[in-house]
Amino acid sequence: MRHHHISRRAVTTSALAATAGALLGGSTGVAAATQARRPADGITLRLPAPTGPYRTGVTTLYLVDRSRRDPLEPGIPVREVMASVFYPARTVRGCRRAPQMTAGAAADFGADGRRSHPELPASGVNWAATMTHSYLDAPADAARRRPVLLYSPGGGDARTMGTALAEELASHGRVVVTIDHPGDGCEVEFPVAMTGREIIRPTVLRYDPRTDPGLFRTLIDTRIADIRFVLDQLEALAAGRNPDAAGRPLPERLGRALDLRRTGAYGHSAGGTAVTQATYDDRRIGAAADLEGYLDRAPETPGGKGELYPVARYGTDRPLLLLGSDGFQDRAGLERSWPAVLSHSRGRACRRQLDRAAHWVFTDYAALVPQLQAAGLVTAADRARMVGTADPAAAVPAVRHHLLSFFARHLPAR
Repeated sequence: MRHHHISRRAVTTSALAATAGALLGGSTGVAAATQARRPADGITLRLPAPTGPYRTGVTTLYLVDRSRRDPLEPGIPVREVMASVFYPARTVRGCRRAPQMTAGAAADFGADGRRSHPELPASGVNWAATMTHSYLDAPADAARRRPVLLYSPGGGDARTMGTALAEELASHGRVVVTIDHPGDGCEVEFPVAMTGREIIRPTVLRYDPRTDPGLFRTLIDTRIADIRFVLDQLEALAAGRNPDAAGRPLPERLGRALDLRRTGAYGHSAGGTAVTQATYDDRRIGAAADLEGYLDRAPETPGGKGELYPVARYGTDRPLLLLGSDGFQDRAGLERSWPAVLSHSRGRACRRQLDRAAHWVFTDYAALVPQLQAAGLVTAADRARMVGTADPAAAVPAVRHHLLSFFARHLPAR
């Protein structure tokens, strides 16, 4: 196994670290947060800037699968999915930058985000003020069709906490579709009303779903079905149709930018589980990256062994990256399923590790939590537990490097 060590020495000697100042907006996120005054409504956190040659646009899709009832809320008669599409923009003139979260989602996250992450502060942050580096509904650069990547977030997390990595991949010539799994993810905001839910839908999770085998199975099965449904809707988009169930207009030439013959997927935690098994189930996905997701079902009894997912039992015939961290509190929980998929995949799967990192280093928390610590809103112990002790000027480029190089090798942007 090759380990990716993140150290201060590596920061000074690595070519990646040479761009760290620009990547984090001219100074590290920690320094910026330390120097910032704290307004009455809380500090403003900054996402790291993308490093690719393309300016990026973003739009939101409201997708409705009328063939499924919602599996987590029986009162909802259909399965709804929210997705953001990040893409290289032809121009951003006249367009405004998108916030990381809508105002409604940010308000819900500020009140309820600690349910999934008790390390986060109960107050002191203006979550609505964080801006992306992408421009709302900018015209797409459709000079050529581009590889498409789907992202599934971790259990209880919203797609919005995968923004920085999505922007990075899009800035290097991909179209990236980040997916919310409503009922599982927190603060999912919809553009229209629906029987059985409010406009903003919270997560149903109140505890680790791995302790409830039935719930874990439902969550992963639902995510896999959501991913395959989104692929169906992207096919409609590429064919010139508008899949948005509310009929909202699409960015100019967006459908023409998609090359669905080069489709990949990546996911964090439960999202990693889902995209890896979805790749096994659906040949439309040509390569996948599992960012610390289990590849076995939850054990029926404490301390027992869960059934391996088919992808771990039989292996993959398409490229698979297994990317973990040395600080993941349940590293041992991966040591049955990850070696299994490696041994059955005839060299098509590889495993890498980030050191001085922890489970949420693969998300926007890698840049945001150190800023919270610098502002006195998160302890050093909680920061280490969430994202590790590595400087974000090293950790953020390291994660980006692994994903960019993996997908450049297996789904190149021509």
